[in-house]
Amino acid sequence: MVVTVIDEDRADALFHALADRTRRDILRRVLTGEHSVSALALKYDVSFAAVQKHVVVLEKAGLLTKRRRGREQLASGDVTAVRSVAAMLADLEDIWRGRIARIDELIASDSPEENCPCLSPTSGTTPTT
Repeated sequence: MVVTVIDEDRADALFHALADRTRRDILRRVLTGEHSVSALALKYDVSFAAVQKHVVVLEKAGLLTKRRRGREQLASGDVTAVRSVAAMLADLEDIWRGRIARIDELIASDSPEENCPCLSPTSGTTPTT
């Protein structure tokens, strides 16, 4: 797998956006349907401006899109972006599982006799500590 700077920058933006609890909650809400930023702001104990900033971070990361309807800004989630986050995490999981598999192979290929000749049944001695 070749990772480009663009991929890394995108991953940084996505994970930065998802690093905040309020942004994750906003994302959950807009994935279920379109919400106005004003309506979203009513759900949190922070200012409208703070919620608007959270929405901008999510939008810059590509996790949601906004459109205007009159004076309202409507936000909706982008499922494709969420799937790309899942794919990134799956890639990391594959790397980790590969490491675990290699460790398992090393453990399976090593026998106690190879590691400590004192445990060999042909040594004629009892194991020492």
